[in-house]
Order: sequence, then structure tokens, then C-alpha cells
Amino acid sequence: MACVGALAKMWRARRGRRTAAGQVQSRLPRSIEGTMNPIIVIPARMAASRLPGKPLADIHGRPMIAWVVEAARAAGIGPVLVAAAEAEIVAAVRAAGAEAVLTDPALPSGSDRVHAALAAFDPAGRFDVAVNLQGDMPTMLGADIARAVAVLQRGGDIATLVSLSSDPADRDNPNVVKAIRAADGRCLAFTRAAAPWGEGPIERHVGIYVYRREALARFVAAAPSPLELREKLEQMRALEMGMSITADAIVDFPKGVDSPADLEAARAALAG
Repeated sequence: MACVGALAKMWRARRGRRTAAGQVQSRLPRSIEGTMNPIIVIPARMAASRLPGKPLADIHGRPMIAWVVEAARAAGIGPVLVAAAEAEIVAAVRAAGAEAVLTDPALPSGSDRVHAALAAFDPAGRFDVAVNLQGDMPTMLGADIARAVAVLQRGGDIATLVSLSSDPADRDNPNVVKAIRAADGRCLAFTRAAAPWGEGPIERHVGIYVYRREALARFVAAAPSPLELREKLEQMRALEMGMSITADAIVDFPKGVDSPADLEAARAALAG
């Protein structure tokens, strides 16, 4: 419980100024205003091996998906859409005053769900940048979502975020995905192994992808790649296809909710 309390204290200290609804204030950086037309799409499904039904898990009287929608709105970069695998998620999202599209529950990944929802919501392709924000990240900061979008302005196909850690437990944990980057921010690999070798922190991958719309279409049209299947990391497919992924580092690590313990940590972090 001490770890949960420390996480909550750190999170509340860094959440920044909120609106009356509790949203972190942010806006699209001036450097990318008028040059991209982004939309945030949040894939969500009820099936989860360790925490079934987690999009509707209660966090202080609201379903978790509503907290993620709030963070996405707080980024201030464009509309927010939930790509839901089940009707009950659609109902919860609409009750929270947000847009949702029902997608095929059999879709193999969050990126496939984002692509399907966009095809239904925006068939004309008005939005040229798609932000894939995982639906189990209720502690994500709106400002960091906006930062990920700004990274794509540098060029490349996909942008994402990383967060440094010097904790040996993170280095050795296969559930903590490590990014290996060049000095200019280009991602060279992602792995569950303890990497890179040697002294120094690791860079934990944050579960957000900012796709150029055409890059998303290419990605979902391709078959899973050998390293993707071996590591169980879909981002390796993009690298094996020759696509570029660029990442920026952020201070806070918005850990996804994958277990009952993670849910309790999120409740503590979002209290008050």
C-alpha cells in the first residue's frame, strides 16, 4: 500500500491545473496548429484475461473508460472517439457524453479497432492523424497526449512516448516493454527483455501511438511479423515493415490497468 500511496501523491502533484470536471488543461502546440488534423481514438474491449470488463471498472463512481475519455479531451487536440468491441461500452461512453463506434469483437488488435472505427466515423478521411490511446490508461496526462502528437510533426510514420526508469524490477519485468532509441528519438526496437545492456536507465514504452492515417492503413493491411509474434508486440510489425517510429520522453509513466492491483493503484492516484 505504501507504493500505491507514493504513486498517488506523485500523480496528484503533477496533474496540473484542472477544469471543474477534473480535466488537465492542454492545447495543441502552436508548431502543429493548422498542419495536422488529429482525432483521438480509444480502443476498448471487455475481454481481458487478468481483469475482465475493465473498461467499465468503477473508479470513484465512474467507469474507467470515462476517465480515459476525459484525459483525451483534456489534450485539446481534436475530437475523441471510442472504438468499442461491445455494446455496453458504447452505452457507458455515450452516457459520459462522448462518441463511440461499435466494432467487431474479433478484431486482433487495438490498432485494427482504431482503423475500423475511423472507417465508419470518417470515411472521407478528413482526419489525417489518428491517435491510438489505450482504453486502460486512466492516469494519462492530457499534456502528454498532446506532446505525442507534436512528435509526429518532426516527420516519420508513427510517434509514441517513453518514460525512463532505473528500477531493476522494471528492467527485469517482461510486462514492462522497453524501447531502444537512437539519439534523435528514432525507435530501433521494442522488447520485453532486459535491454539495452549495460549501465543506465531503461526507457519504458507508453501505450500511445500517433499514426499518419495512411501509415495506419498500411499497418493493419500487413500480416503479423516474426518479431511481433515472438515478442507479442504489434509495434515490431511496423519496424519490420520499414516504417519509422519516433518517441519523446516524458516524466510520468501512466501504467495501464491490467490487474486488480493496477486498478487499486489507479483509484488511489485519481482520488481527491
